[in-house]
Amino acid sequence: MAGDRKATSHSKQHKPRRKSGDDERKPRASNERNSKSTSRSPVKKSTSRSPVKRAAVPVAENTPASNFSSSQALSVDSLAKLDAANEKSAAAGVKEREKREKKEKAKGLEVKRKEKITAGRVIEEKHGRRKETREKRRVVSGAVLEEGRGRRGGYLHDSKGRNKIGRRVWLLIGLLVLLLVILIPVGVVLGKKKGGSSSSSTGTPSNSNLNGISQNDIPPAARGTILDPFTWYDTKDFNVTYTNDTVGGLSIMGLNSVWDDTARANEHTPPLNQNWTYGPDAPVRGVNLGGWLSLEPFITPSLFNTYQAGMNIVDEYTLTQHLGPQAAQTLEKHYATFVTEQTFADIQAAGLDHVRIPYSYWAITTYPGDPYVPKISWRYLLRGIEYARKYGLRVNLDLHALPGSQNGWNHSGRQGSVGWLNGTDGALNAQRSLDLHNQISTFFAQSRYDKVVTFYGLVNEPRMTQLPVADVLSWTTSAIQTVRQNGIKQTISFADGFLGLPNWQGKLQGIPGLVLDAHQYVIFNQAQIAFTHQNKINFACSGWTSQTETSMNPATGFGPTLCGEWSQADTDCATYLNNVNVGSRWTGTMNTGNPSTAILSPSCPPNSGICECTDANADPSQYSDIYKQWLLMNAEAQMTSFEQGWGWFYWTWVTEGAVQWSWQLGVKAGILPAKAYQRAFNCSQPVGTFQGLPENY
Repeated sequence: MAGDRKATSHSKQHKPRRKSGDDERKPRASNERNSKSTSRSPVKKSTSRSPVKRAAVPVAENTPASNFSSSQALSVDSLAKLDAANEKSAAAGVKEREKREKKEKAKGLEVKRKEKITAGRVIEEKHGRRKETREKRRVVSGAVLEEGRGRRGGYLHDSKGRNKIGRRVWLLIGLLVLLLVILIPVGVVLGKKKGGSSSSSTGTPSNSNLNGISQNDIPPAARGTILDPFTWYDTKDFNVTYTNDTVGGLSIMGLNSVWDDTARANEHTPPLNQNWTYGPDAPVRGVNLGGWLSLEPFITPSLFNTYQAGMNIVDEYTLTQHLGPQAAQTLEKHYATFVTEQTFADIQAAGLDHVRIPYSYWAITTYPGDPYVPKISWRYLLRGIEYARKYGLRVNLDLHALPGSQNGWNHSGRQGSVGWLNGTDGALNAQRSLDLHNQISTFFAQSRYDKVVTFYGLVNEPRMTQLPVADVLSWTTSAIQTVRQNGIKQTISFADGFLGLPNWQGKLQGIPGLVLDAHQYVIFNQAQIAFTHQNKINFACSGWTSQTETSMNPATGFGPTLCGEWSQADTDCATYLNNVNVGSRWTGTMNTGNPSTAILSPSCPPNSGICECTDANADPSQYSDIYKQWLLMNAEAQMTSFEQGWGWFYWTWVTEGAVQWSWQLGVKAGILPAKAYQRAFNCSQPVGTFQGLPENY
């Protein structure tokens, strides 16, 4: 999403925004309930569904689509066999552990018996010597006590008043140390083998659902791999029963065998097991989970701001390349903590009803030369979908990064050139992308996802202003055919590519079940960012409303149209928004190092004074009342416009500090509505002039 992020509105008089510096865009750029049970136990029965393959069999990067289309959905009998096998394996493990423990216990008793005999001899010997000493000293005991040399609390005092430790105390201390030396390592080993990692009191997950299993339950060949739950940073709400079953070559490890589609997001939406008829009468009100499974520096600057500029760590590619073997640990901790179950509960409480989840191709696989962390994010994607299900939130799957980079912006994984459908490996990366969709669509064609995943995205923001349009359309057509053949019934989302909404009239219109995804931002367009506060709201109410209505009409546009990203921000001032260590259009400090994309003249409205970012980036508690009023009205105006189509997804739910890009922080600051479906402004009221609101921020 953001960064020099996506293109702005697509009117004929304005070009789509470019990413890092160019204006093309910003560089961030009715089944009934399946089961009532959603409970999870320490040892959960492994889920299994649909085309099942063995994880041990690698999926070749050039595997043709037909290789997976022949697999069948996992039957109830197969699931029962898998569960029975898991239970039999667990029972055998229990018997084996009991046998070992009984043997170890007998050995321990023998050791204790010998220690007791030895200790008895030592005590008896010492007692004899002390008895002899007491006999010799008994007649002068009174004198001894008076001289301060009698026993007190385990110490003896010599004639000079110095303390000596008694032999019995030394013996007790020695035995205690011996016990600690033996017991502490044993406890640590058992904790690793039979329990979770560290406790929650240390700030890391307790992983208590590992307590009922042993690492010996994991086949030797799988130990230490991504299928070994003892290697996972966080096991909360995952099924930790081992399985190497796959669907479409993708692991089902971590999934539970039951799910419940009866939840609803709020009283204005149908439950998951009832159909949602998308359109202006039932618009989507959703939010993105940007920066979670696909990194974006302005969302999580803490992952990037500890490095010197000369190191050029500017995206996920360079970050993981630098971290090397530590990358997996760093990123999994981020996956586990940046978005949690509470995130989905809060999204529901905010009156939102959909989540768009960006993820990258390395959740599926990596290719020679890739430094990315492979496959770990896949597990968190699946858990995120289950959390969405729990709170009645429908999911838009968004493949945010394709091999080679489809746009050259940092949120595609690698900032720089476009290597998808372009360059030396352009055709290879296009085929790799089709192979990825072959696997992904096979997996999500399972019945468990019929109701919770309602949008299937093909690719985020392909840079069609630089790529051959005919090539992108051809690839899109092939991708649609692949996922439909694999059983995807959900609406397929494809990006507008910054061509401008009217330019999609006549393209892909003969294919049913599609929706056009547009990303609307004024701040990545050199002309629109200079609008006054009043004109920005006027543009949202008139310009974007007109574009949406035009696009929704197949005679003048494509037809079904959705706004997949937008923000209330009125400047591009957020740190790293236009790439790491790159400034802003607003202040004229956007030095990209490329004269064709650099913007070195301020872009705030003319005659407004010195353009500055301090106030826009300030803590919202420092915002003036009139600025808060404007930000809220600007957001509600855009919602009104996009709801003339299929609705919208805000970019994004949470950031580390960019308030005007976070729905969560915006609600707390009072600059976004407390409930997405309850709004005060709908473009029918006068906008006002916002007198007293400076135009230079």
